[in-house]
Amino acid sequence: MENTNTATSERVSILDQIPVLDSQQTASAPSNTIPVTLYINGAEHTLQIDPRVTLLDVLREYIGLSGTKKGCDHGQCGACTVLVEGHRINSCLALAVSYDREQITTIEGLAEGEDLHPVQEAFLHHDAFQCGYCTPGQIMSAVGLLLEGNAKTDAEIKEQMSGNICRCGAYANILAAVRECNNNQNSNASAPQAK
Repeated sequence: MENTNTATSERVSILDQIPVLDSQQTASAPSNTIPVTLYINGAEHTLQIDPRVTLLDVLREYIGLSGTKKGCDHGQCGACTVLVEGHRINSCLALAVSYDREQITTIEGLAEGEDLHPVQEAFLHHDAFQCGYCTPGQIMSAVGLLLEGNAKTDAEIKEQMSGNICRCGAYANILAAVRECNNNQNSNASAPQAK
């Protein structure tokens, strides 16, 4: 878009009116990043990031842990579920800088070497996945649910897992896997301890 300058009768572009910084000003301009240290799956990661970056994007784009999935990116599907200090969160809604120096566990951090976590084993045993896209979030939510210890019945498990959507409809198998882990956890807790 152009303006006509009546004083000189020359055409002046609106772009010519935008101030341009010289190279020295650009080089010394303050950065919009801040330092953050995240403990992810037991490893320390010190990063310089924009404070508006989500934990999900840090995990996937900065650290290279692609197991945590980006589904709806609005906190409504649960595909991005991770544990922070043992509590479930939607990492797509969480700013990474908010979790500076906290313990974060992703799906990649559940297994110990070749030994799968009991929830991972139960998901395999009960065929609790189809396409697999939601599976990491489902598993992380189930682990968090078991750590919380609040779901004892099928109805409670369904309610506690309701933030995780499976577009393939594997809910019955997911419920069976979580129920098995819950029952195993409860029977181990009630078993007499050896002296």
